[in-house]
Amino acid sequence: MKKILLSLIAAVSMTSCAFGPYLTYSVGLSNVEAPADAKTQYGETKIIKLDVEGKTNYKYEDDYIDIMWIVTSTQFNFVIKNKSDYSIKIPWDDVAYISPSGQTGRVMHSGVKYIDRNNSQPASVVPKGASLSDIIMPTDNVYYVSGQYGGWREGKLFNFPIDKKNIEESKQLFIGKTVRILFPIIIQDVKNEYVFEFKVEDIIQKK
Repeated sequence: MKKILLSLIAAVSMTSCAFGPYLTYSVGLSNVEAPADAKTQYGETKIIKLDVEGKTNYKYEDDYIDIMWIVTSTQFNFVIKNKSDYSIKIPWDDVAYISPSGQTGRVMHSGVKYIDRNNSQPASVVPKGASLSDIIMPTDNVYYVSGQYGGWREGKLFNFPIDKKNIEESKQLFIGKTVRILFPIIIQDVKNEYVFEFKVEDIIQKK
C-alpha cells in the first residue's frame, strides 16, 4: 500500500493545482457521508490527514475500505484498499461528480479513452486484501479542440476568476467551495454509497 501511494504521489507531484501563472489552491477532504448505519455495519469511520513526502493527503477508513485521496488541478487520484473478507466492485457507471454549483455529471477513470468517455464503463473489482490505484475525472471537463494545434483537453476542477490585483479580497469568495464524489461500492451484491466532499482550504500566490 505504501509503495503504491508513494508512486502515486510522485506521479501527481508534477501537476500542481494551478489556475493562474502564480496561483495554486489546496484542497482537503472535508467530509464523508458513509452508508446508512455505517458505525454499526462498518465500524468506526474516520478521516485522517497525513503528511507523506512533504505533501498533505487525506485518508478515509472504516472496517471495509481504506482510501487515500490526492487532488490535482484536473482529477482525483486515489488508492483504495479492500479491508473486507469479500471482493468489492466499483460500478463506474454509477460514480458521479458534483460540481461547486451542484451540477451532477458522469466520470471517467484510468484506461478509458477520451473519445469513449460517455460510453458504459465496466466495474473494477478489488479482491479482499488487495489495493487499486486509479483516477476520477469529470467527463464534462474533457473536450476536443480542432485545428492544427488542437487535440483533447482536460478542464480544471476549480476555475475561479481571481483578480490578481485584489487577490486577498477575491480569494475569500472561493475558499470553502466544495465538490463531491458519489462513490458506490458493491459488497456481496449490496450497493453501499459513499459521498466524499472536498473543500478549497486556501488559495496561494506563488512567489
